[in-house]
Amino acid sequence: MKDDTKLIHEGRTTYDHVGAVNTPVYHASTILFPTMEKYLSRSTDPSVKVRYGLRGTPTTFSLEDALTALEGGFGTVLSPSGLQAITMAIMSYVETGDHILVTDSTYSPCRAFCDNVLAKLGIETEYYDPLIGADIKDLLRTNTKIVWTESPGSQTFEVQDIPAIAAAAHEVGAIVMIDNTWSAGYYFKALEHGVDVSVHASTKYHGGHSDVMMGAIICNEHTYDRIKTISGSFGNHAGPDDVYLTLRGLRSMGTRMDRQYKNGLEIARWIAEQPAVTRVMHPGLETDPGHAIWKRDFTGASSLFGFVVEETNQKKVGAFLDGMEFFGMGSSWGGFESLLIPCFPDANRTVTDWNPCGQTLRIHIGLEDPSDLIADLEKGLKRMTN
Repeated sequence: MKDDTKLIHEGRTTYDHVGAVNTPVYHASTILFPTMEKYLSRSTDPSVKVRYGLRGTPTTFSLEDALTALEGGFGTVLSPSGLQAITMAIMSYVETGDHILVTDSTYSPCRAFCDNVLAKLGIETEYYDPLIGADIKDLLRTNTKIVWTESPGSQTFEVQDIPAIAAAAHEVGAIVMIDNTWSAGYYFKALEHGVDVSVHASTKYHGGHSDVMMGAIICNEHTYDRIKTISGSFGNHAGPDDVYLTLRGLRSMGTRMDRQYKNGLEIARWIAEQPAVTRVMHPGLETDPGHAIWKRDFTGASSLFGFVVEETNQKKVGAFLDGMEFFGMGSSWGGFESLLIPCFPDANRTVTDWNPCGQTLRIHIGLEDPSDLIADLEKGLKRMTN
């Protein structure tokens, strides 16, 4: 079954719900059982699918099943946010005295969790150059439990050699995890490339409408039971309304991502030609340093990328951003609307340097007509340079 068909049909049990196309929203905490025998056997009887709201309802199972099918996993655990998914995945495999390796280009709240929470628990985080590839073997220790990856990296969009990293990590028994939000599991099949756990902020492309918070942990067979158990022990639970909205967004994700991929690449090429722009970080561009690995491992690109303008004067950068008609300024991405924000990657690096001699900007291309977006960017660049 092709991905676009999976997005439409997986996780749907229409005739279990009076023929409704979409699985209804189940608001439930207490689940009642007709007999004492049924109640006492609720945890062991395979016919009992729902036993307490915290452990999932048909709404939950529909989204879990759809995401598992999309990424070719064994099972999925949902969380109320992408960050919660990150922390639950990591906490499932670490204890005092352990060592984990985390890419220096990771999402900054992931770094904050490692530095502020794991450190207090006696768990050492070592950051590594995202372009290290197979040489990560030199950093692996006998107590290395996790190698955390993100490809492309947050804000700077380095493409990691995931198969090479995974092969080295598995030699010492480490679990390989990835923040795979950028590809949404649609353009990069992480588990097929050696990853054990693929984590998503489903807030982004899965939901697609900038109105829901959701996280997902897609696991292989080796990791699913452990992550599900530990996550449940923390009381991790995604609410039914958010699950429903994410599932509804997922049904149209293939169409949205295809449009946004094309729009994003068109606009990235236009931006690269502008005199005020010194660098564009988009793996789909032939000039990007990560293009070869992206082309080898990915089937497409999302519409989130970065670029650098030569201007550093914040008032002039503000003139560019403040007058945009179609680009909003907001911290998320993956929705139908376009976004453009300044970012400062150097504030979140400890191993690699980021000094591009200009202001770094992160851009997300939505579903608007690209000619309108280009016109908006052109006016903004003129405001900045005049």
